[in-house]
Amino acid sequence: MLMEYYLAAYANVFARTDRDIWNYEDGCVLIGLNALWEATGDDRYFNAMRTFMDRYIDDAGHIRLYRQEDYNLDFIPSGRVLFPLFARTGRAAYRQAAEALMEQLRHQPRTRAGSFWHKGIYPNQVWLDGLYMGLPFYAMYQRQFGSGDMADIVKQFTNARQTLYDERACLYYHAYCESRDIFWCDKKTGLSPTFWTRSLGWLLMSFADVYEALDDPAQRQIMAGLWREAVDGMLPYLDKKSNMFLQLTALPEEPGNYPETSGSLMAAYSLMKGERLGVWSDASYARRGVEILLAVEATQFRMQDGQLHLGGICKGAGLGPDGNFKRDGSVAYYLSEAIVEDEQKGVGVCMMAYAEYLKLLASGIETGPQVSLFMQKYDPIMPDEIARLAMEKQQ
Repeated sequence: MLMEYYLAAYANVFARTDRDIWNYEDGCVLIGLNALWEATGDDRYFNAMRTFMDRYIDDAGHIRLYRQEDYNLDFIPSGRVLFPLFARTGRAAYRQAAEALMEQLRHQPRTRAGSFWHKGIYPNQVWLDGLYMGLPFYAMYQRQFGSGDMADIVKQFTNARQTLYDERACLYYHAYCESRDIFWCDKKTGLSPTFWTRSLGWLLMSFADVYEALDDPAQRQIMAGLWREAVDGMLPYLDKKSNMFLQLTALPEEPGNYPETSGSLMAAYSLMKGERLGVWSDASYARRGVEILLAVEATQFRMQDGQLHLGGICKGAGLGPDGNFKRDGSVAYYLSEAIVEDEQKGVGVCMMAYAEYLKLLASGIETGPQVSLFMQKYDPIMPDEIARLAMEKQQ
């Protein structure tokens, strides 16, 4: 697939990238690099991950630019790659950095029901994004270094089902404010106004990654039930024209609504991983995931001057904080955010989804179509020539 050439080139550039912020966007790419390394055994992905992280983790395990006192769940997901880095290298600093992030979660403020606040500056708020940002790392820590007790993690998912799920739409809202005092929430329900595809994608990926870490049969049963319900609720909203999910999941007729790459790839990842982990009742879910992945490859990549670009990515969307009235969760707001190319959230999740596709192929599970549709757009340019041009531009 052409996607593989693009992702390898992106990994090469990412390894040399230095930023002035410790952030979850880069965390998506790091998680994606680890997934590609697991799927392929190719050390260039591991080395890119390690090279990037070593610019942030000093020999004492301190994380450059990380501030525990912010209680920001967005600071956590980059730490997920500390576990495979420590397991392979034995470098104590990786273990110490993981302990620092876990120490934040031990003291993270919570709602009365026991769910993590999304950030210190978002009091009493639970976001679907935060389930992905915090809970897979929490589960990985418990499995590798902790007691193994996952009850607190599973409880936060059942809390989300109780407060964020809409029984009529069969979808989860983006966020919930327990105190109901933030400007964007409904004063009766505490819920944000509409359904956003990427937030649903964060949820679907968090189900997949936490389920994988569970051993207890009762907890696995709870998580599998929630995961199946969320997937079955979302699939009817798949846009038939693009075979992707729209930025605003449930509003296909809304002017300006568009197929959004990152959220669609998140759903594809979850669908394929659920098949590999034996959660679905039949292989149609995995095939649907592959079809979404191929739809992204066929429609969201473009080439300019020999360089590939992945587009259709919502740059960012959120709610508040207090005083930022633009981020009000309205339809107009979600459709006003910039649509960009090659941004970490889209590319990182593309890595994850493609890695999951490779794992399905390796397992012998029937995946349906395997031919790159993108190539049809550039015939008679051969795949090797496209790859060569793309790599030369990225070097």
